[in-house]
Amino acid sequence: MQGKKKYTPKIFYQLSLDALVPEDSFYRKVQAELALDFLYKATRKYYWKEGHASIDPVVFFKILLVGYLNNINSDRALLRYCSNSLDVRLFLGYNLDEDLPWHSTLSRTRQLFGEELFLELFRKVLSLCVEKGMVRGKRMAVDSAFIKANASMD
Repeated sequence: MQGKKKYTPKIFYQLSLDALVPEDSFYRKVQAELALDFLYKATRKYYWKEGHASIDPVVFFKILLVGYLNNINSDRALLRYCSNSLDVRLFLGYNLDEDLPWHSTLSRTRQLFGEELFLELFRKVLSLCVEKGMVRGKRMAVDSAFIKANASMD
């Protein structure tokens, strides 16, 4: 007899994001290899001691790293990708029921740091990836055009 799958949404689920993401996930490896705590000290002077908490600077740079590794240039598309990807959610530290930052938060945070500091810190994050063998600067041909190929999924 031919089966027919019927989807009935549940109201409650008993599961964990950690259990859903495979142990050999690329972003689990990135998480284990990258120490980004230096970002707190480097960006501390740009935040007030009072008021509404802003985006965690480590989360901010992790989101941008995901965009870089997946060649996503739009903040809206990047956050849509991050929201829909279980391993990226785990990498960012956002549970299934948590909303990720808005796309406008990314551009405002870039402006907060200024171009010089932003580029310096992002290059530092990328250099850590290079040191760990996660990113390399080789070129490859795609549609007969040379582009830099920097993501190493190994």
